[in-house]
Amino acid sequence: MSTNRAAQAEQYFQSLRQNVYPGRGIVIGQTPDGTRLVQVYWIMGRSENSRNRVFIQEANGFVRTEAKDPAKLTDPSLIIYYPVKHANGAHIVTNGDQTDTIHEALLSGSTFEAALATRTYEPDAPNFTPRISGLIDVNDGQFAYKLSILKSSGNTEDQTLRHTYTYEKALPGYGHCIHTYAGDGNPLPSFQGEPALVPIASDDIWLIADAYWQALNDENRISLLVKTIQIESGETELLIVNKE
Repeated sequence: MSTNRAAQAEQYFQSLRQNVYPGRGIVIGQTPDGTRLVQVYWIMGRSENSRNRVFIQEANGFVRTEAKDPAKLTDPSLIIYYPVKHANGAHIVTNGDQTDTIHEALLSGSTFEAALATRTYEPDAPNFTPRISGLIDVNDGQFAYKLSILKSSGNTEDQTLRHTYTYEKALPGYGHCIHTYAGDGNPLPSFQGEPALVPIASDDIWLIADAYWQALNDENRISLLVKTIQIESGETELLIVNKE
């Protein structure tokens, strides 16, 4: 079983290396030593406006996107947002302003699922980019983490397809990956299927970041972050990589 799992995870990781444009992506899983849960988030871009971004960590541990060169920013909608927030032991990571929706819902006693029920895919026709979201809540013993995708049906406005995946147990040394696009195209084809099993091959946050940064297409990758959460203490560590 473990050999098959390792092969499956490595196979998808290698396919990620060969994918020119998986878009924005989330990985959630656990370090090999089993002591920390891990969130990885990256952004990519094809246009000058999309590439003109960096991750900025705030003093409260939130992370926002910001224009690398404000003079070149042409349209802040959909590219300037908070990908990472936290509330009372719940750690949120998303690819858009639904981070705020989830954060506000959790603070008011509502849920991840209820928050996302009020949202849909991004209004960027003809791509209708999926909204992908993840949650780790260290106070909820029923699950280790959740991943969600809200996407259009075949790049049309006919339906919003809503899928939430709940993982009751984290697997040391592995995570699950979801990203916005299946690959490059015009229009961009949405991610298909369940989140993929991927390796988290190190306990070192720098090595985790480097592995995923190196797996992304060099021309299109923009920024990447890794956040770890100590399971016992709730202590967090955050590392940001911005393309120079």
